[in-house]
Order: sequence, then structure tokens, then C-alpha cells
Amino acid sequence: MNIIELNNITKTFGSVVAVKDLSLTVPKGSIYGFIGPNGSGKTTTIRMIMKIFYPDSGEIKIHGNHRNGIVTDNIGYLPEDRGLYKKMKVNDILMFMGELGGGSDLRTKIRYWLNKLDLATFSEKKVETLSKGMTQKLQFIATIINEPEIIILDEPFSGLDPVNAEILKDVILDLQKKGSTIIFSTHDMGMAEKMCDNIFMIYKGEKVLDGTLYEIQDRYGADTLVVQTEKGESALTGIRGISKINNYGKLQELKLEDRADPQKILAEIMKNTAIKKFEITRPSLNDIFIRIAAPDRKEVNHA
Repeated sequence: MNIIELNNITKTFGSVVAVKDLSLTVPKGSIYGFIGPNGSGKTTTIRMIMKIFYPDSGEIKIHGNHRNGIVTDNIGYLPEDRGLYKKMKVNDILMFMGELGGGSDLRTKIRYWLNKLDLATFSEKKVETLSKGMTQKLQFIATIINEPEIIILDEPFSGLDPVNAEILKDVILDLQKKGSTIIFSTHDMGMAEKMCDNIFMIYKGEKVLDGTLYEIQDRYGADTLVVQTEKGESALTGIRGISKINNYGKLQELKLEDRADPQKILAEIMKNTAIKKFEITRPSLNDIFIRIAAPDRKEVNHA
């Protein structure tokens, strides 16, 4: 069952087409990742789902119902541009946000989430005294305090250190287990690979990828080698059959030309250096993202 449906939506701002003829379905109970370069249309799409913007054409449905009139859907939204009343205390802002959403038993919920996200000792502090990471966690609590059925998170891991990012990741997965449908926009391709049931990529306002990670990678095939050698990148340059080298320092990711033989490439590399690791694999989501969105891109396959 699809909980959100976007049917051929288009949104323009003057002469700029921010989103063009976009169709998308989000299954109920899924974690759906939105990826794309800055300015590609991710946030505009999210804002149309939230009715902050209205599409110029096309339709958006929640639970099969058109998005018209006053917002009554059970949706929690964490915007990319954070905004809380800085002079209010942590407890007070959460109570205020919970009451706006018609929440119940808010004191118990606030106490639980402040403890869960390690903010309990700051409950009587003003928002302006919190660090960026603490403010991020506070706004996340405000987003989910009323246990919404749909949770939309725009760059939820931005500003968080690895420990807090791990905590937030676990909370998101727990919310999914309890029945929430989660959309999140991210530039962290590794997190999208590991967490998302489905991944959607928008580029210059148009959908270019949509599906599971396996389905997306299957479109590109096993055209990637991951190697680790004693001499690093210098031992790989000039070898026929390699169209591109992504250098990660200790590891190199090689994109192969069509019909290139990995075993022949291995033999050529061994002439230049000792090999510590050699793996034939599918391209990572990060690699696919770069292939589509890099300035020298050659591959844009519309989904």
C-alpha cells in the first residue's frame, strides 16, 4: 500500500523549473531516501508534500486523498533550515510544539525523549544556550513528539557527531518498526545505502533514479573494481580498460570500460605493484551519484 503518491507534479519559480513532471510512490512503513545535488529539487518536493508550496500541475495524495485545504494529516516535518524559539526553555518549546499538534500525555513523552537523546540535564535551559548538535536533537524531538504516522526529515544527520548520528539512526529505525513511514533527504550516501528501503534521486528537477539499492545498482552492472596496492593510484594510471579512477587514498575504485576484462586489468596492475586487495563489485551509491551529478558526467539515465 502506498501512503504518498506524487503524480506528474511540476513546480516553477519564474523561469526556473524546480521540479518537472515528477511521479513517485512511497510505500507505507518504508524508509524512503531522497538524494540529489544541492538545488536539484529535493526540498521543493518535500515542501510540496507538506503544502508549503503547491505544484503548478499534477497531484499529490496522502492515503489516497488529495492535498487540498487545511493540513490535517499526521505528519512530522524536520526542515533543513532549523528554527526554534531561542529564548524559550527546552521543556517549554517541546510542550508548545506538542500542544500545537494536539498531543496528549506530553510531559511523559518529553521526559522519555529528553532522556533518550541525552538532553534531560538541559530541560530548563534556553534553546539559545544549546550547541548545534543539541539543537538538532531538540528539533528532532519536536518533530516526532506526537508520534506521527509520516515523518519527513530534511538532512536529519547534519551537524551531528558520529555518536549522536548513530543514536538518531537507531531512533529512526525504531520509529519505522512501530509503523511510521519515513522520508529523509540526505547527502550521506553511506547512510542512504544502509538504511533506505527505496532510494529516489532527483537531478535538475527530474527523477533519474528510483528503486531499491539492488535495483539501482543492477542498472549499472558489476563494472567496478576496488583495489588496494602498495603504490596506490600511481600504479593504475595508463592501464587500458579503466575509464575512471576514484582515489580514496588507501583504496582506489576503478570504473571499467564496456567489455573490459577484469582479469587482464589485474594482470596489468600486478606488473606495476603488489596487490593487497582486488574486488569486482557493483558501483556504490556514492559512485552512481557522482556519475550522474559530476560536472564531467556522461551518464544520466532517467528512471
